[in-house]
Amino acid sequence: MINFFRKYHKWLGAIFALIILSYVFSGIILNHREALSFIDVNRKLLPKEYRYQNWNNAAVKSTLKISPDSILVYGNIGIWLTDSSYTDFKNFSSGFPKGIDNRKVFQMFRTTGNMLLAGTFSGLYTFDYKVDKWISVPLPVKEKNIEDIIQKQDTIFVLTRSSLLKTTDLSHFSVSQLPPPENYDNKVGLFKTLWIIHSGEIYGKTGKLIVDFAALVFAFLTITGFIVFVNRIILKKNKKPAEVRVKLRNSNNWNIKWHNKIGWIALAILILNTTTGMFLRPPLLAFIGNSRVGKIPYTELATSNPWFDQLRRIYYDQDINRFIVVTMDGFYYSDDNFKTELRQFRYQPPASIMGVTVFEKIDVNTFLVGSFDGLFTWNSQTGEVFDYIKKQLYTAPSHNGRPIGDFLISGFTRDFRNQEYYFDYDQGAVNINGLQRFAPLPENIRDTPMSLWNVALEIHTGRIYQSIIGDFYVLIVPLTGLFVLFILISGFIVWLKIKKIK
Repeated sequence: MINFFRKYHKWLGAIFALIILSYVFSGIILNHREALSFIDVNRKLLPKEYRYQNWNNAAVKSTLKISPDSILVYGNIGIWLTDSSYTDFKNFSSGFPKGIDNRKVFQMFRTTGNMLLAGTFSGLYTFDYKVDKWISVPLPVKEKNIEDIIQKQDTIFVLTRSSLLKTTDLSHFSVSQLPPPENYDNKVGLFKTLWIIHSGEIYGKTGKLIVDFAALVFAFLTITGFIVFVNRIILKKNKKPAEVRVKLRNSNNWNIKWHNKIGWIALAILILNTTTGMFLRPPLLAFIGNSRVGKIPYTELATSNPWFDQLRRIYYDQDINRFIVVTMDGFYYSDDNFKTELRQFRYQPPASIMGVTVFEKIDVNTFLVGSFDGLFTWNSQTGEVFDYIKKQLYTAPSHNGRPIGDFLISGFTRDFRNQEYYFDYDQGAVNINGLQRFAPLPENIRDTPMSLWNVALEIHTGRIYQSIIGDFYVLIVPLTGLFVLFILISGFIVWLKIKKIK
């Protein structure tokens, strides 16, 4: 049995060496998004699927019409000013920090006082027409992701992922922690729990550094193991001079010593990190997507804020004086300006675990809801859901399947020739009625780079391999995880057995 573990520990370690190293370094990059946000990657260096074609890859979140012949197109490409026919595009992102990641716009809003606001990954900005550029608005919160912006009378509401900010002048803000939902159980999604364990965020910056160090340990084990593997192949051929063979043996002795010593010390955290990562991607994600667990004490999760990192959209329905809040846990409302607990809608629309990308009112009690689950109209009172793309009533699946639908909705607009277009992550701009095509993608926008963080995300999730193996790429993470677990455990068994023999 020991020979079995030794053999496959060696060969699997060598075979998966490059993949393991790609996960190690992409994971470290993912843990430091803000610090590395200024670094971009030319899309021409990536597989063709990552190049913009027909406004795909979440290029566009939506549009904002600021005059009869001036429209702002915004999303992952930043902000571009165009005319009503979408024939001329001018970069409208001046003033944002360097790096396309800092120019990703989640929401744009024009106030009743004609102030132009942009909610981005790097914060809240207002456009200064005097200097013709965006000016950062200081906020009294640490988190910078601005998810949504609305206005009620003279008050502007700015939604981050955890808090609601209110202001009337963009100089003075009050920070509100939204009340908990009815029957709040002080639990959190299992997905979120595994996510912050995997990244180390569960213990803040210190936890991230610990996971980064564990990743470097993983890299060290992989490299030293591969060196031993190659050296032994060279030694078996017996064609090298005696002095070279001595150097190879000395190299092996050093590498084996530290490979074993560091390996067994770090074994527990490496197994934990590998296991949690496996459940953050399909198909294993389907087993935990709707599960809730208690908050782990003395961690970042153990916060009094019931909406920590959960808020995504907010809407004020002035017809009935109601606030609607879209969260990662569902759709809620408040009829008393957030004075009491939020109430969850009895009937929930379909929405992907990745979050809602489109939310707007289109009729009395009827809303348009878009996510990676599709695009639907939802009657908040009757619960009727209509598939806006397939033109048929929606029927919820009877069993847990993949966490995405047939259409990956990343945006929506009605500002191009009075037609309705949705933006599919893969297909790009599509006319709802299948008639007129959307405006051609200009070459200067096509050349918009991809952030280093997003490239690392594509590598870490395995999507980078889709161009090679197609839809089977979803198996990369779970299969690699299983093999890595075998490599770790088999290595420990071999080390333990040898130690006992000695």
